[in-house]
Amino acid sequence: MLSRSWTTRAPRAGDGPDAYTFVDRRAFERRVAEGGFLEWAEYHGNLYGTPVPDPDDRRHLVLNIELQGARQILERFGQETFLLLLEPPSLQVLEARLRGRGDEEEALQRRLTAALEELAEGRQIAHATVVNDDLTQAVAEVRRILENRLSTENQTHDG
Repeated sequence: MLSRSWTTRAPRAGDGPDAYTFVDRRAFERRVAEGGFLEWAEYHGNLYGTPVPDPDDRRHLVLNIELQGARQILERFGQETFLLLLEPPSLQVLEARLRGRGDEEEALQRRLTAALEELAEGRQIAHATVVNDDLTQAVAEVRRILENRLSTENQTHDG
C-alpha cells in the first residue's frame, strides 16, 4: 500500500486530495514527540513524515521519500528495506517539472542544487534505479522490479 505522508508545506495547486496530510508545524512536532512516524525529515524548510502504519496491516508499505528518510528507514529496518531510486532523465527535465509544479524560484534553485548530491547518494544506496523519462514505461519498470522482489522474497520464505 502507498503511505500518505504528512507535511507542513502549503498545498500546491496541482496537489490531489490524497497527496498529503497537511498540518501545521506544531501538530507535526507533537506527532514526532509521540513516536508517530516511521521516518521524518525537514526538507527545504518544511517537515515531511511517514506515519506509523496500523500494526495489524501486514501489507508491504511503499514510501515516496527523500534521502534523509531513506537513510532512517535503512537504519531502522535494514534487510527488510528495498530502496528504489526514481530519477529524472536529466537536470533540465527536473527543472522543467519543478517549474510546472509552480515552485517559487528560490525553492526551485535550492531543489536543483540539492538534486545533484541527492542523486549521487541515491545511486549509492538504492537497490535499483528507474529513470522516469516516460511515465508509462517507468511505472511498468517499477512494477516489474517490485514483482520480482516479492517473488524472490516469497521463495526465500517458502523454502
